[in-house]
Amino acid sequence: MLKIKYGTGFFSCCSVRLQEIITFFNFYKKLPYRVDSSLQFALYKPIHDKKSDITHEYFDENLTNKYVINYKTNINYHNIYQFKNYKNIDIHSLIPFLIKYFSPSIKIKSIVRFMELKYKLTTQYNNICVLFHRGNDKSTETKICSHEEIIRKAKEYFERNPNTVFLLQSDETEFIEKAFKEFPTNSIVFKDEIRHIRKNDNKTVDIIMKDYNHLFSKYYLAITIIMSKCNYIICGSGNCSIWIIFYRGHSNNVLQYLNGEWL
Repeated sequence: MLKIKYGTGFFSCCSVRLQEIITFFNFYKKLPYRVDSSLQFALYKPIHDKKSDITHEYFDENLTNKYVINYKTNINYHNIYQFKNYKNIDIHSLIPFLIKYFSPSIKIKSIVRFMELKYKLTTQYNNICVLFHRGNDKSTETKICSHEEIIRKAKEYFERNPNTVFLLQSDETEFIEKAFKEFPTNSIVFKDEIRHIRKNDNKTVDIIMKDYNHLFSKYYLAITIIMSKCNYIICGSGNCSIWIIFYRGHSNNVLQYLNGEWL
């Protein structure tokens, strides 16, 4: 059995979980018979139950138990790859592990379908460009692109693709307000399913609104899957961004901001 202890934010926990599984796989040339994440995802557990492994609420247990991965060669992945050029990550080699351990549960799939119907996404995916800005405390880990710079890139994209609809996703209220002001007639905001706060370099929505984490973490996983389906993505670097790419299965049509550069 592999027992995993680390990770703070939801996708931080996912990245650490993936890293530890692959480290085990590379060392033992096989998968663990069970992965125990009961010490992870602490922020997202129900108030009455802080000891259980809640990964089954997010990920498909059936695939976790039955999907087979045989050892052929070592896999190259580490949690720090969140701050790497995503085009240089061998995502193809990670796909079997993503399928086995991180395929969405029935509950998450139902949220995705609900949101797709609510916001009429299925007929728009081919024209949607995601503007994803992860701000607030992320500034303590990496250089964050300004709101104006992302909007400038969005305008450049819109000039080339005038039928574009922008999906605005951020934990910073100011970014959503600015981007919506720029694209008032061709943008989508998930008003009921996301949480955002005024810019605060030391806080996150998970800390300020922690009583709602168990519910909104499910919405956020569903939204990440939705973003992965969109035609084009403009994003920063971090665990949230890299998991959009993981669910996408490739880094095509992705403009990534990393260390002051667009990649």
